[in-house]
Amino acid sequence: MLTVLPLFSTIVSFVFAAAVFAQWVSRRKAHQLVWTLGLLAYGIGAGTEYVTVGGQWSDLVYRLWYLFGAVLVAAYLGMGTVYLLSRQNKKVAHIVMAILALASLYAIFKVFTAPVNLAAVLNPTRFTGEAMPGDVRLLTPLFNVFGTITLAGGALYSAWIFWRKRIMPQRMVSCVLIAVGAIFPAIGGTSLRLGNPNLFFLMEFLGVAVIFIGFLANSEIVATRLTAGTSQAHLQSS
Repeated sequence: MLTVLPLFSTIVSFVFAAAVFAQWVSRRKAHQLVWTLGLLAYGIGAGTEYVTVGGQWSDLVYRLWYLFGAVLVAAYLGMGTVYLLSRQNKKVAHIVMAILALASLYAIFKVFTAPVNLAAVLNPTRFTGEAMPGDVRLLTPLFNVFGTITLAGGALYSAWIFWRKRIMPQRMVSCVLIAVGAIFPAIGGTSLRLGNPNLFFLMEFLGVAVIFIGFLANSEIVATRLTAGTSQAHLQSS
């Protein structure tokens, strides 16, 4: 049963990405576009897991999994949070984004040009970076630590601000959910390194699902729906 979870993670990620991209189309906020990229990476990474689980890696699918699932996803979700928290001064966020973009190009080059030893991840299929050379594997913690700290830390910081000021309780709940969701994949990554892919699949799914719930709990969405509902009720009672 748990082996189908990567498919669910893929679906949720792409639906989530579409929702955030729709916001970017109407509002043109940088964090929305960067989050969209992060969610697409989440979906691609989970999708490669689904097509591989129970079978064997191909060279291309393994490289896609490593790039999007193991390297980029957390960093771009975290980068979106950096932009969100830098509304008053985008200069720092632009600098960090430029560094991340250059690092991403380097990661793409390394992942797709490095020799891959698929024998290290076959029979049975293993979801690990062991097929990659050591210098490529060093990229993973750099991207993931940055992403987890900025996404979870930024969400917790925002939740603390809302709690301290006693304002926007729904946004505080949203931020807490996003922080919790950000921690789940980190737990899953640890379980994967310990040889437990089923727990990893579960944590991966819970991560994107809880973050999506936190996104839906955001006051901008809730307020829009409440306003629409109030207006409709007012028209009906008139």
